[in-house]
Amino acid sequence: MSKITVLGLGAMGSRMAANLIAAKHDVTVWNRTPTAAEPLLSQHVTQASSPREAVDGAEFVIAMLRDDAASQQVWLDPHTGALAGMAAGSVAIESSTLTPTWIKALGAQMSHHNVSLLEAPVSGSRPQAEAGQLVYLVGGDADTLQRSRSLLEEMGSSIHHVGALGDGALVKLATNALMGIQVTALAEIIGLLKRHGTDVNKALAAIAGTSVWAPIATYLSSTMLNGNFAPLFPVELIEKDFAYTLSAAGSTGAAPTVAAAHDVFRQALERNLGQENMTSVVKLFTE
Repeated sequence: MSKITVLGLGAMGSRMAANLIAAKHDVTVWNRTPTAAEPLLSQHVTQASSPREAVDGAEFVIAMLRDDAASQQVWLDPHTGALAGMAAGSVAIESSTLTPTWIKALGAQMSHHNVSLLEAPVSGSRPQAEAGQLVYLVGGDADTLQRSRSLLEEMGSSIHHVGALGDGALVKLATNALMGIQVTALAEIIGLLKRHGTDVNKALAAIAGTSVWAPIATYLSSTMLNGNFAPLFPVELIEKDFAYTLSAAGSTGAAPTVAAAHDVFRQALERNLGQENMTSVVKLFTE
């Protein structure tokens, strides 16, 4: 049993914390909005009032936060930040979807405090987080990964060590970009089929029988056709990830397909779809 802190109790972090509690670890949690911890309080979890308080005595500190700005505040705030309260030799595990530039800067800051940083962003959504079936895309040194492996295995089904700090963030952004491009492509195709009066269900079933159909396309297209836009991965978050991807690319010219998909999600934000699932962009082409 390890003493673990989880910073950030959104849709993903709360489920990751629940799995760690179920594995009998000593878990302390913190969230900017304290009420997010209420579903966990009956499970013998400790709630802290600040990140710095939350990490007292922790061997591992896991963060699952919204963006670079939130990560910087939670880790490095001079008064309440987690890093200032972490013990030398402890491990920080950053599982948020962030930019490679920020991850490298954070790693340098942690090194000055003799804290090891492992970046461990995940592929998967709420169902995978709840079931402990997340896929980890890890960046960092092999020794830190080895120290953390058993912990990650309690929340995920596979662990891929993709390189040094920053590489995990880049691979996660690439993964989300590829998924988002498929979302926008399917949305456009469904709109095209509907405008021509084609039976969309029959058409997609036929396409699904060919080699071009990706495994995730069945889920994506079914939510579009059923109008089920419960926010497993909201438009506002994938739009943020596309912006980070383009920043890493250096220019829209270096990633024109990514830029085009990003523009679709920006249009969805303008249509007030930000809090709906990413597949709600189909509305841009069917309404």
